Amino acid sequence: MSAGTAVVDVRAARLRLRARAFRRFAAQFLSRPDGLVGTVILVVFAVLAIAPDLLVGPLETATTASGGRLEAPSAIHILGTDDLGKDVLNLTVHGTRVSMVIGLLATVITVAIGSLIGIVSGFVGGVLDTVLMRFADFFLVLPTFVLALILAPILIELIGAQTEVLGMRVTLIVIVVVIGITSWASTARIVRSQTLSLRERAFVDRARVVGAGNASIMRRHILPNVVNLIVANAVLVFAGAVLTETTLSFIGLGDPFQPSWGLLLNAAQGAGAAGLGAWWFIVPPATCIVLVVLAFTLVGGALDDVLNPKLRGRR
Repeated sequence: MSAGTAVVDVRAARLRLRARAFRRFAAQFLSRPDGLVGTVILVVFAVLAIAPDLLVGPLETATTASGGRLEAPSAIHILGTDDLGKDVLNLTVHGTRVSMVIGLLATVITVAIGSLIGIVSGFVGGVLDTVLMRFADFFLVLPTFVLALILAPILIELIGAQTEVLGMRVTLIVIVVVIGITSWASTARIVRSQTLSLRERAFVDRARVVGAGNASIMRRHILPNVVNLIVANAVLVFAGAVLTETTLSFIGLGDPFQPSWGLLLNAAQGAGAAGLGAWWFIVPPATCIVLVVLAFTLVGGALDDVLNPKLRGRR
């Protein structure tokens, strides 16, 4: 057997092992009621976010509104209309994309910053660890929403609300960045605690003996062993990001041309929907927010148990 053939066989064997491990993980995860229910809910919202035009048509505006002001639910408008005559179902489905995309991008930034700082801080230790953790403590002491509330309007004013980057209005980008840079501290703390344990393991000592540098050890040995923890934490971070985006949009920091669920609630409040009894203007976006946060919480709990069997045994 040639060396090339042996390498191919080894790679194929690794792929089979990974596929088998993934199938085993998926079976364990979906066998849990919380994991299954959470996944189904998230799949539904993912479909809504990916293809809103196919499901409810183009986003309705004030000029393309298909109904009258605050019409109650009917056969034509299943969830009624808003104060401008726009179909609430249409707005809610299109709002799914904005809320989910902002949550996803903010989570990526949060997890990337938190994981990097957590691994470096825990592995290097010393003065660097102290400085980074005091920096993280600052963000932990101040609530994420308060920091976001302070930073968002300042950045929007400096950059300009009408600016576009990669087809996205800067208002949404600012919200993404603000959530990301104010939510990383808890992730950093969690990853650091695991890294402190991993750096004392024998495989790290062997890597040092063969001459591997700190950067190589962190990338090739520490990171793969904290990925499970990062993934489980990222799911919960996503839920928090959606809530923060909703709150910022609700108080008027969202983009009126790209409505999210929070912006719909803001519009409902501005129209006095609660006082007028127009519950259909409030309930759909509020229900979506609750369902998404619930789904991520269920999935996060299931992932935590499946990926951390020791934790499951203590419960």
